[in-house]
Amino acid sequence: MNISLVIPLLNEDESLLELYDWITKVMQTNHYTYEIIFIDDGSTDNSWNVIEKLSSKDKNIKGIRFQKNYGKSQALDAGFELAKGDVVITMDADLQDHPDEIPELYHLIIKEGFDLISGWKKKRYDNIITKNIPSKLFNAAARKTSGLKLHDFNCGLKAYKKEVIKTIKVSGEMHRYIPVLAKNEGFTKIGEKIVQHQARKYGETKFGMDRFINGFLDLITISFLSKFGKRPMHFFGLWGSLMFLFGTSTAFYIGVLKLYNVFNGTKAILVTDNPWFYIALTSMILGTLLFLAGFIGELIIKTKSNEKHYTIKEKLNF
Repeated sequence: MNISLVIPLLNEDESLLELYDWITKVMQTNHYTYEIIFIDDGSTDNSWNVIEKLSSKDKNIKGIRFQKNYGKSQALDAGFELAKGDVVITMDADLQDHPDEIPELYHLIIKEGFDLISGWKKKRYDNIITKNIPSKLFNAAARKTSGLKLHDFNCGLKAYKKEVIKTIKVSGEMHRYIPVLAKNEGFTKIGEKIVQHQARKYGETKFGMDRFINGFLDLITISFLSKFGKRPMHFFGLWGSLMFLFGTSTAFYIGVLKLYNVFNGTKAILVTDNPWFYIALTSMILGTLLFLAGFIGELIIKTKSNEKHYTIKEKLNF
């Protein structure tokens, strides 16, 4: 199979038929073998009924329905697990991403040998204050932290070599950082393509300003995981050891100083009246806790299982 299209959605019943017709036209024109995987992330409108009708008349249409709204990352992860195409392309269901971009994205993966191509909505039709400016700040921070020179990390339109999506694990809110996850797994040929963007035609956006706050917090998380995710002891153990060493050295110095004053008859304050005693004690306790955190982190990594953080209610055509 040439292409798997993975499309997460939440309450997009008005756009699904138009999106389906558009995608089908592109696929048939280019003679691709394909599948379209719609992931209904707990919609409360008529979205699942539309997907059922489409799948009943077209076996290329497949559907996954979540028990409730789990989030875009979980929806993508479910789609990635079941996708069979040599190239996997993700896009949003709100018609802001253009299916006409599919042939060139496919060409870049198959002919040019890229592992991942990320879309760049260079000209956007979103609100400048609530979306465009925060997005620019977020992407600048992501570029600086990750080392990837991409302009639009959060663009839903991306293309992947099959091996990429079968290797990475998307959880939490990490869908924004799939290129970073791919890079961390050794997929280094990551490119970018300017894609068309159009204003939302139906409904309202599902994302507010809080997504940028969450995005920056996730950026800190993934930056840490990129360096220490597979070796937490290197971080927690190092700082724990340094703090414990500082505490014990300080406590030793206080004890030696007290003994020196006692043997020489010099008046000295009680050890417990010395503020450095409490600094040393606190440092030793924190150092021990940090070291234990690193040790427990190593145990978790060694024993963790690939648990799914979503529940699928129904599947169609799988």
